[in-house]
Amino acid sequence: MYQEYWNLTELPFESVPDPRFFYSSGDHQRALLQMFYAINNRMGAAVLTGDLGCGKTVVSRMLIHELSSDQYEIALINRPSLSPIDFLRDMLGQLGVDIQSDARMQRALEVQAVKSANAGKYTVVIVDDADAIEDDNTFEELQSLFNFQRNGRFFLTLLLIGQAGLKYRVEGIESLAQQVARQYHLAPFKREETDAYVQTRLKKAGADRSLFNEDALDALYQASNGVPRNINNICDVALLLGFDAKAKTVGEEQIEKAVYAVDNL
Repeated sequence: MYQEYWNLTELPFESVPDPRFFYSSGDHQRALLQMFYAINNRMGAAVLTGDLGCGKTVVSRMLIHELSSDQYEIALINRPSLSPIDFLRDMLGQLGVDIQSDARMQRALEVQAVKSANAGKYTVVIVDDADAIEDDNTFEELQSLFNFQRNGRFFLTLLLIGQAGLKYRVEGIESLAQQVARQYHLAPFKREETDAYVQTRLKKAGADRSLFNEDALDALYQASNGVPRNINNICDVALLLGFDAKAKTVGEEQIEKAVYAVDNL
């Protein structure tokens, strides 16, 4: 609705994990490096945590985007409410294995990982929202993935992504915790990072100038606490309000009204 008014080619603040709009803050870049390190060195598992809306999912999508399909087989599981058996079935399905026998699922997954390795492709299993897994037996099933190794080298790497509580869930399962080679916790943006994040997304959406004045950016940081999801929601509404007011730039008034609107959705 407001794209033409602000001379944008697309919406800049949609709350979807689109790698094209990835902002490489120092924190997000370090998180990516930790995940890449675990995969490239064929480590058992890595854990990425962060508060709600801090960008964990977009980091995982950026990771997938950067992993060549010629070298990696990737399974992305983002339905934590699945039963342990359905969890494995979903994982196998994403790796191209259709099997009906529950008793043979673990063996089928191992065979598939070895088959991929022999073809020069490494298997990566990413579990998003892993903190929301309801059945502890699912974690036990995930722990069993570490049996897939030969000569001390794993046939797959497991990446667990979730809110801060995930760290404690993993630590509560000693056999799983022992396989976690890398951990990283994403923090909200600092003030200058918030500014850079906004400008980066605007530029990628076609903006040829700054659409938010300094007072607006100050108010945005205070209201959003530097959380990317909050920033997206507030900025999207603020641009709409600026369009409605025929403003030349988004100001503090539009941010305050946007915050009220977002809080009362």
